[in-house]
Amino acid sequence: MSPLVIREARTEDAEEIAGVHVRSWQAAYSGLIDQSVLDGLSVDERAHGWRRIFADPLPTSLGTVVAVRDERVVGWASLGSGRDPDGLSDGEVYGIYADPSVWSTGAGHALLVAAEQRIADAGHDRAYLWVLDGNDRADAFYARHGWLEDGAIKIEERPQFTLREHRRVKSLLP
Repeated sequence: MSPLVIREARTEDAEEIAGVHVRSWQAAYSGLIDQSVLDGLSVDERAHGWRRIFADPLPTSLGTVVAVRDERVVGWASLGSGRDPDGLSDGEVYGIYADPSVWSTGAGHALLVAAEQRIADAGHDRAYLWVLDGNDRADAFYARHGWLEDGAIKIEERPQFTLREHRRVKSLLP
């Protein structure tokens, strides 16, 4: 097995990023989101969405980094300046996912460290991210990395389901 490499995502990574996105949702959110929704996730649709993101990034975006092992994208983290009204001066990890096949191998750790560093390098002293309620594995991962719950919740209505999430924050000051 080759070493893990963290690098900037490229448009040609869209399909592999989408595959990680779908597989990680299906594994991590089983029992938390209706199974028919998880079964209906489409790598092709997600890849199309990622190509749009690469072509027209959010003005707040600081980019997307990928974890690559054996020439295959095994995880990604998307980040930028905060998008929430009470977190506009903070950085935000918009999304971070590792393929279930590499859970507990250090890929998620490397991605989170890279995201924190990039956010700090952009001048943010603090960062936040959102975690789906009930995702105990992610909560434990973020807690181990010093991300603390701050009591904020967000409810996002989607066409077939509702996401209820809680926020975690971390100081990025040395």
